[in-house]
Amino acid sequence: MARRIDVTGAGGVRLAAWEFGDPPKTDPARDAAEQGVRESGETAGRHLGHRTAQGALDRSPGVLLLHGLMGRASHWASTARWLSERHRAVALDQRGHGRSDKPPQASFTREAYVDDAEAAVEQLGLGPAVLVGHAMGALTAWQLAAKRPDLVSGVIICDMRASALGAASQREWADWFKAWPVPFATLADVRKWFGEDDPWVERPNPARGEFYAEVMAESPDGWRPVFEHEQMLKSREPWVFDAHWEELAQVRCPALVVRGLDGELGRAEAQEMVRVLPRGEYAEVADAGHLVHYDQPEAWRAAIEPFIDGITG
Repeated sequence: MARRIDVTGAGGVRLAAWEFGDPPKTDPARDAAEQGVRESGETAGRHLGHRTAQGALDRSPGVLLLHGLMGRASHWASTARWLSERHRAVALDQRGHGRSDKPPQASFTREAYVDDAEAAVEQLGLGPAVLVGHAMGALTAWQLAAKRPDLVSGVIICDMRASALGAASQREWADWFKAWPVPFATLADVRKWFGEDDPWVERPNPARGEFYAEVMAESPDGWRPVFEHEQMLKSREPWVFDAHWEELAQVRCPALVVRGLDGELGRAEAQEMVRVLPRGEYAEVADAGHLVHYDQPEAWRAAIEPFIDGITG
């Protein structure tokens, strides 16, 4: 089951959040007692949880999942479903992505993305939450942890560099977008191009094909991405030209840096990120590239589940 919950992000942008799995069962008697505490005003410093769709009080630890550039909340479905067995796992379609709004005039700065995640944690009653971020979503996660430590209990940083990438990287991406043979005639064509024919693919990667098939929508002339290329390039600019080591050093909660052995985050930089993080830990997933949670879902779970359980108890 996936339940949509709308969130109002920075500048009034409407964001789609998705809760996967059935809400954990709650104790009605305990709910009533805590509701009495809430109504008496004795709530300072206490996290009383959120209300489920049925009105029950859910005190499950909150987890917010943040996808990477061009991603969408459904990319986290597998992860969110096993997390939902013991946690309240919510994945966010970030601005310009998935089912969230894509207004042409919207801001795509780092501040806007971080403010959106902050709004999601607060409006959904998830805090203090564990933030699980992939690529761009990981940067958002550690920036929010630095900005609002009261809202974040832990951070998982999956395959995201803290160093600036340089102007050449932005030009390469612009050229890559132009090379996409859109519209694609079928989803099978999407899977084949991104999994085999894309010049950026070193060897056949079916998981990559599935990843990109998830972000396509059918139009009258074929299958096109659900995002605008120009908005994606705008979203990349802040980490293409700026490094983010300073915010990393400000993350006071436990933080796990995860990299795929063949991903974009090199081992030396990942280990330096762990050193800079005040409470950093390191995990590496073999036989995985940038899309760690798609390439090796079981190994991904084995890498992050003990970390989350150690935070949430």
